[in-house]
Amino acid sequence: MRSAALPGDPPGGRRAVAVWGIGVSVYFVAVIFRTSLGVAGLDAADRFDVNASALSTFSILQLLVYAGMQIPVGLLVDRLGTKKVLAIGTVLFTVGQLGFAFSPSYGMALASRALLGCGDAMTFISVLRLGTRWFPARRGPLIAQLAGLAGMAGNLVSTLVLARLLHGVGWTAAFAGSAGAGAVVLVLTLLFLKDHPEGHEPESLPHQGSAYVRRQIAASWREPGTRLGLWVHFTTQFPAMVFLLLWGMPFLVEAQGLSRATAGELLTLVVLSNMVVGLVYGQVVARHHEARLPLALGTVAATAVMWATTLLWPGETAPMWLLIVLCTVLGACGPASMLGFDFARPANPPERQGTASGITNMGGFVASMTTLFAIGVLLDATGDDYTVAFSFVFVLQALGISQILRLRKRAARRERERLVASRVETVHVPA
Repeated sequence: MRSAALPGDPPGGRRAVAVWGIGVSVYFVAVIFRTSLGVAGLDAADRFDVNASALSTFSILQLLVYAGMQIPVGLLVDRLGTKKVLAIGTVLFTVGQLGFAFSPSYGMALASRALLGCGDAMTFISVLRLGTRWFPARRGPLIAQLAGLAGMAGNLVSTLVLARLLHGVGWTAAFAGSAGAGAVVLVLTLLFLKDHPEGHEPESLPHQGSAYVRRQIAASWREPGTRLGLWVHFTTQFPAMVFLLLWGMPFLVEAQGLSRATAGELLTLVVLSNMVVGLVYGQVVARHHEARLPLALGTVAATAVMWATTLLWPGETAPMWLLIVLCTVLGACGPASMLGFDFARPANPPERQGTASGITNMGGFVASMTTLFAIGVLLDATGDDYTVAFSFVFVLQALGISQILRLRKRAARRERERLVASRVETVHVPA
């Protein structure tokens, strides 16, 4: 079933692609900075002389700030618009990357990653809002997947380029040099980005301080589609996020006995798989809206099977072919998490899109943060037993699936009701 065109839809076109592309470039740079620790985890452990738990604190704090900022950022986007929020976010994550480059101590490095996480938190929700303002609603699933694709391209850059710079020019030069990309996208945002096309200005709504905030959050949360979106994002995103953000490189090098170069190639495979699957999922959902839940649950099942097979493989290490399949399947986690927004988007009117997206986006990052911490603690407690540590993945997958199954019927019924109501309104719009 194709998504129906809605009255007042923005036209899209080349201008929309150009403006949206600027927003996506900001998100692209933010993801490079976010995932830079994934290729520098072992170097960071040596530089700051920390153990696994302390190393995981870098990513946990960054994600804690990111997740905690999602609802405030959604409210800010709804109130201030995309351009202002993206500009503020770019300044923050660029300063955070610079601070990380020059940090002489573990404490200062933690503060820098927290600042980076704060700025990073302002990017994706803004890009989603930009897409809904510049493109027709029927393009929503594909536009969201393309935004996620740009993020994975940023991950690819950190995996391929930043990793080489790190071992070529050193810690400070690599991280400080990469911060220049933040300055470039800030200039583009300030000069060329616009919140919406002419003639499609959002309705002016009264903002009454804390009362407005409570109304926005409560109204978004009451929608079963918002909560279903959160749990879909929660359940699908975190296995690949944890792998790419921090623990993939140590697992492949220390537990599987691979070289750093080979491990880096497998991390790159996760990113490339993500990009291909993202295009496929976006096209499928744009044409068959009912495919959202089967795709999400199928991805969770495939991820669980591959992790179980890898961790339980007899012998000290898993064969290379199995690690390749595992990394290929992990590549589907990011695109599957984007499906969460396809449940939240039709459940909320335009003036709540930022808030609803913020709630949804919290899911995967809360799960990732929890898993990053649990793996670090379990590794220290078990003497680096990766089988035990990575088994924590199954706990959160089980929790997420139970919530998805609980909410799916209510969300589907409510979505049908909203669709019928919107068609009735369209029929009664005067010519």
